[in-house]
Amino acid sequence: MGLNGQLSWRERPYHRAWLWDQANRLFDFFQNRAFNPNGGFYELDGDGRPINPGNPIRGIHSTARMVHCFSIGSLLGRPGSNDIVDHGMKYLWEKHRDAERGGYHWSLDNSGLLDATKQGYGHAFVLLAASSAKVAGHPDADRMIADITEILNSRFWEEQHGAIAEEFGADWSPVPGYRGQNSNMHLTEALMAAFEATGDTGYLRKAERIADLLIRRRAGENGFRVPEHFDESWTLDKDYKGNEMFRPSGTTPGHWLEWARLVLQLWALGGRKHDWMPEAAKALFAQSIALGWDKDKGGFFYTLDWNDEPARREKLWWPMAEGAAAAAFLCEHLPSDFHETWYRKIWDGISGHFIDGDRGGWHQELTEDLAPSYTLFAGKDDIYHALQACLVPLYPATGSLTKGILEANRV
Repeated sequence: MGLNGQLSWRERPYHRAWLWDQANRLFDFFQNRAFNPNGGFYELDGDGRPINPGNPIRGIHSTARMVHCFSIGSLLGRPGSNDIVDHGMKYLWEKHRDAERGGYHWSLDNSGLLDATKQGYGHAFVLLAASSAKVAGHPDADRMIADITEILNSRFWEEQHGAIAEEFGADWSPVPGYRGQNSNMHLTEALMAAFEATGDTGYLRKAERIADLLIRRRAGENGFRVPEHFDESWTLDKDYKGNEMFRPSGTTPGHWLEWARLVLQLWALGGRKHDWMPEAAKALFAQSIALGWDKDKGGFFYTLDWNDEPARREKLWWPMAEGAAAAAFLCEHLPSDFHETWYRKIWDGISGHFIDGDRGGWHQELTEDLAPSYTLFAGKDDIYHALQACLVPLYPATGSLTKGILEANRV
């Protein structure tokens, strides 16, 4: 139920049709433009043209996200999706994968390896891609799931902490001194997808341990502001300065929103055993609104300092997307006027400022004043966050999109 005794937006036929239309527009924007016939996928500029088409960079997370998203397309019945999935799976296995030493390299260009490091963030997305491809029926999914699972278990997983290490060299030499929440957050999403794809509860148990460490304990100790950066013993490092795209300093309200959805999904998948999870999800969302939302101009600030003041004032697309998806889950499991109001308000902001109605796709970065900008991102290289935001509200808030679509297809 929505506001004033009326249907929630998620239940209204017009809103649902509008979300379908936005999802289709995203598929249309990326499907042919991003396809690189020489392997992998192009990053796209603001007009949807390949960036540096003569020697494009292929990052592992971008390749894996395309596999995941077009596995969703395949399950929906979108023509051409299977070709995209097959193209991406082949590139992950034949190019990103280290056939000699195991694991998956971070990035390549036409000359070969560009960054040969093996990072937890990238490996999380390989597991997500393989799991989604399995649900979509790809013939190579099982071998990739087995391969990436063995690597995660033998190289990355630290049983004493219940989380993964961050990074290794190409030869598996440790890169010491840092542990990060971002890679573990995305691994939580991937572990849930792997559980749904395989039925192996070991994936779910790992996801629960990561959430317990990062949300129940570390976020709970910090007023449900999710800490990003830690040392090897998982002690918070408030002074960490790193990559502003993948490891931004301070705190990142967008990740609080992302965790709000993931914690509720984990609670639903795990049989609702962990009583702390719904209240944590509610607190994470409330804090993101109270501290991260620009009350004057709208949109979520990218990062805050530890005094809860905006540090990087850019407004990025992915916190808005994650906010819409989180609000959808909260409206399903913890319905309230607050969650319904913010579900609508976030979509108002996306529609008014982030969707590029002229050129297609979403603006990935806006200034504080909500004008398109390209300081952190060169263009429109990612379908993943925006597509999921459009589709999550259309399916039951009980699991991954792939499994939800599969179940909806059954006769």
